[in-house]
Amino acid sequence: MQHDTIIDCPKSGGDLCYKIEINKDITNFHSLSCGFWTNSLMTEGSKFYNEQIETLPELYKALAWTDPKTDFIWLPNMVNVEEKGIVFADGTGANNWSWGAAKAVKIPEEEKEKFKGKEYRADMTTLKHFVERDYIEALSYIGVLPE
Repeated sequence: MQHDTIIDCPKSGGDLCYKIEINKDITNFHSLSCGFWTNSLMTEGSKFYNEQIETLPELYKALAWTDPKTDFIWLPNMVNVEEKGIVFADGTGANNWSWGAAKAVKIPEEEKEKFKGKEYRADMTTLKHFVERDYIEALSYIGVLPE
């Protein structure tokens, strides 16, 4: 049985981190305070962690943070809600990054083939950047959370 609680974020210290117990072996953590996530399988050398890290961009790997209390590795979250937009870590390195947020626009009928039948795409002309602790504002900007 799934059990959700709100805890202080181990990474940022913010007070809005969702702890979701999936089962006795797996607990997920999603911080709205800083935008990072982890779970109890995300430890150095674990199969799950290796699968995650394999496909990530270099920036996400550079931003990985290990909680010294649990050894869980926290990574930036990426949110892509087709009709709303996208929020992602954007930058050149661990010391030069922010949350990028771009709103979605409807794809014209004549361009849908290029986008494999999708209805919406991210409109990068609406790209706006937010500092790490303004992750919630980035989600609000694309309309995932009310402003």
